[in-house]
Amino acid sequence: MSNPEYIVFTDSELEHVRRSYFEQKRLGTEHSVALSKELLCRLIRNTMTNMISIARATEDSRYPSKHEVNAMAKRLVEYYPMIKDRSSSSNTEWVLDELRRIIQPTNSQYISEMKDRWEIFYSKVQFYGIMKKAMKPPKTLNGVEHAAAVFRALPLLFPSSTMPPRKLGANSEALFHVLTTSEDPDGFLHQRPLSCPVVVVSEDNCMIAIGSTPVATFDIPDAASLESQSLGDSSELLSTGIIW
Repeated sequence: MSNPEYIVFTDSELEHVRRSYFEQKRLGTEHSVALSKELLCRLIRNTMTNMISIARATEDSRYPSKHEVNAMAKRLVEYYPMIKDRSSSSNTEWVLDELRRIIQPTNSQYISEMKDRWEIFYSKVQFYGIMKKAMKPPKTLNGVEHAAAVFRALPLLFPSSTMPPRKLGANSEALFHVLTTSEDPDGFLHQRPLSCPVVVVSEDNCMIAIGSTPVATFDIPDAASLESQSLGDSSELLSTGIIW
């Protein structure tokens, strides 16, 4: 069984709270700093989503093991000591329960809930993009063209405070890339300066990759729903700068 390297999820808001915690700790008032429910849910959800994506991209295409989930729960509590557990005496046990809840076999609603969140975001971002003149009205585009337009518009609508790598080119390349006739998918992925998920579109199909590792491929007609399959809450990734 392969042993992928998992990364603790973070973004600008979580880092801001973490810095505040350690600043208050020097004053002995760290107990006044806590993660909001929204940030805590974001941390748990995105941590587990990232772990699943990385584990599924391995050669054995598996899910995170019990040991790996346990280790991540401990790492989260160590990295975010401001996590307040009001339901039990162990912060680690509480985080572990939340991580397990997402991937347990009885949680059949996880994927559907993620897709529902995306549908709400997708409908709102279309209106916002057209209002900001970052996108054309959907009636002038087919499904695939419109999905591509949404990807290209996201970095404009939710600009990151972190500068992207110079080699990246357009900011939308962090999420979405259309191969030219002379480009090789493997060559593109290995030269790409980022490790975040990306959708690569060719003439024949679409591919989701994490870093330089392909995870899944699907036909072009399915591209209209490719956002929810690859990125989950894309607005969070873009607005916080985690994609860089």
